[in-house]
Amino acid sequence: MAEPTAGAASVTAELPRTEALLALRERYVPRGVFNVVPAFMESAQGAEIRDVDGRRFIDFAGGLGVLNLGHTPREVVEAVQAQAEQYLHGCFHVTMYEPYVRLAEKLSNATPGDHPKKTMLTNSGAEAVENAVKVSRAYTGKRGVVVFEYGFHGRTLLTMTMTSKVKPYKFGFGTLAPDVHRIPYAYCYRCPFGSTYPKCGLACAEYFETFLQTHADPEEVAALVIEPVVGEGGFIVPPPEFLPTLSDICKRNNIVFVADEVQSGFGRTGRLFAVEHSGVIPDVITSAKSLAAGLPLGAVTGRTEIMDAPMVGGLGGTYGGNPLSCAAALKVLDALEDGSVYARANEIGKRVTDRMLQMQEKHRLIGEVRGQGAMVAMELVSDRETKAPAKAETARVIKLAWERGLILLKAGVHDNVIRVLVPLVADDALLDEGLDILESCIEVVGGA
Repeated sequence: MAEPTAGAASVTAELPRTEALLALRERYVPRGVFNVVPAFMESAQGAEIRDVDGRRFIDFAGGLGVLNLGHTPREVVEAVQAQAEQYLHGCFHVTMYEPYVRLAEKLSNATPGDHPKKTMLTNSGAEAVENAVKVSRAYTGKRGVVVFEYGFHGRTLLTMTMTSKVKPYKFGFGTLAPDVHRIPYAYCYRCPFGSTYPKCGLACAEYFETFLQTHADPEEVAALVIEPVVGEGGFIVPPPEFLPTLSDICKRNNIVFVADEVQSGFGRTGRLFAVEHSGVIPDVITSAKSLAAGLPLGAVTGRTEIMDAPMVGGLGGTYGGNPLSCAAALKVLDALEDGSVYARANEIGKRVTDRMLQMQEKHRLIGEVRGQGAMVAMELVSDRETKAPAKAETARVIKLAWERGLILLKAGVHDNVIRVLVPLVADDALLDEGLDILESCIEVVGGA
């Protein structure tokens, strides 16, 4: 292994506090709870983390896409502190409180489309997706759900079923939920139809029409749930016609079009929601992650007639729309109103993409660079012609990176995609420092 880059903190020395905490983690936390970096945070600000032994890390993971506004944004912290002094919890189903309805108002007005909309709040993205399916079924009177290969929607029984990857998300977890159907995504780098865009005629989107004739009749399909940009599945950006074609098919067949924006929302792609790039107006949008700047919160926003379909008491949860999380989310939406975060996301995306493309020219390990806004990734392959996934090499790059002070995340069904979810408050100097570390790791692992 090469020596750490100049100025980067070595993590090979004895780390008493980290070792003690790792021993506790090993003793009391199940092995199935995974960790990317064997370190424990002590403080974090912006796009930087300090651990309990004083090591500095540049954060290109953003808490798994949760920290678009960075670690501990001052206005959010102050809003949470003020709310905590008033009340911590009331359960909206027992005693209502203003932050819930104010946030529902903001989300309903901010999401695409000028039609009447309503919003319910949940604890997480998976809960949001589950409830999107529930309202779709109640509204249509149908049960089937269509999802996509490479998609990720959560870890509950239904959302685990909807998720495409078997290991580690489904393996060994028993019987899955019924009435879930899967079709190909527009993954042009690995076209499921063995074609190339645009010569393909968008066969992947047109296949949905065929699917409704051969596998699942429209009279039994309640909803189509799709990530406008695939997240965990590898930051896959579809061609511009893909989402509009699917949306048109849904409209003709009374199928609710649900955009899962849990990872792609709140500025990550240079818009409030990634679906806005396509011009499609979803019937329902699910959101979470960066909605509350690090506090647990999800949301389902949809057409009023769809959201009102379940009976009274059919939607809810004890902690859904917790007051602290709502206070944080209101400040997040305030921060997004002037558009500066979106502009910065596009600047970051261009800077990261340009640099990764330069790396690709020098290193054959990089098969493709892709993304939208600041949602950018590189797919690593051991052979550019066969596109054989470089899973082991990807793991080595990520390990070497955190040893040199950079936190990265993998993605993709083949675990061979390195994605960037850096907070959108990172300045150019910090970005370049992180990209320098990334390139140094690519050089060590992949060579020229």
